[in-house]
Amino acid sequence: MKQKDYYDNQYIRDFSGKLVLAMPDFNQELFLHNLIGQLDDKELFARFDCIVDAMEQSMGTDYSQNIQAFFPILGPELEKAEGMFNSGWWLWPIGRYVERHGNEDPQLSMSFLKELTKRFTGEFAIRPLLREHPAEIMDELILWTKDQNVHVRRLASEGVRIRLPWSQKLYVALDEFERYTEILTNLKDDPEKFVQKSVGNNLNDLYKDAPEKAEFIISTWKKSGQSKAQDWIIKHGMRNQSK
Repeated sequence: MKQKDYYDNQYIRDFSGKLVLAMPDFNQELFLHNLIGQLDDKELFARFDCIVDAMEQSMGTDYSQNIQAFFPILGPELEKAEGMFNSGWWLWPIGRYVERHGNEDPQLSMSFLKELTKRFTGEFAIRPLLREHPAEIMDELILWTKDQNVHVRRLASEGVRIRLPWSQKLYVALDEFERYTEILTNLKDDPEKFVQKSVGNNLNDLYKDAPEKAEFIISTWKKSGQSKAQDWIIKHGMRNQSK
């Protein structure tokens, strides 16, 4: 099954039931009317946008109030380091809603994304926040690098990638290089491969836009000692440099 086909009529019915639980005043009838039979010719992100449009038409306009209502329906946290792209698909439109409106209440959005990423990815939703409030959001991500939850640590890295797949380029890594370096440095010895891969991908992205900055980070790390995690991250980050 293609990813887009997950978001079909049955998904819309199931998702509307969850939204009614979160918001008793949610206009389920209007939501279903706007979406049932309307997504078949749409690609993945176009489906998300149609779903979020229908959400906005069917619930109140107070973003903060809506987000507060979403917390209780997120469901159980993922038990393993990976898995967010296996069991959390139903949450993507909620993340898309945060991506669209998150800057209306940045702190609440960050609190929500910290919980969302324990079930599904928040890597797309966090990027508009980083564009508008780079220093403040990165300060929060620096704290996240020390979180016990692997998914929170991974989002601290993945969200600041310059070339995140399926997303517009984001140059906060260059504009806030000191904070960016601190985020990656805090994670350079992370025991989880899921996090290591994200940090390595950050370096690989950085090499494409500012190779001297990637070299600076790596050389600084090497001066402070080495670990198996760090060695793997550097190798992964430099994987295209010998080609």
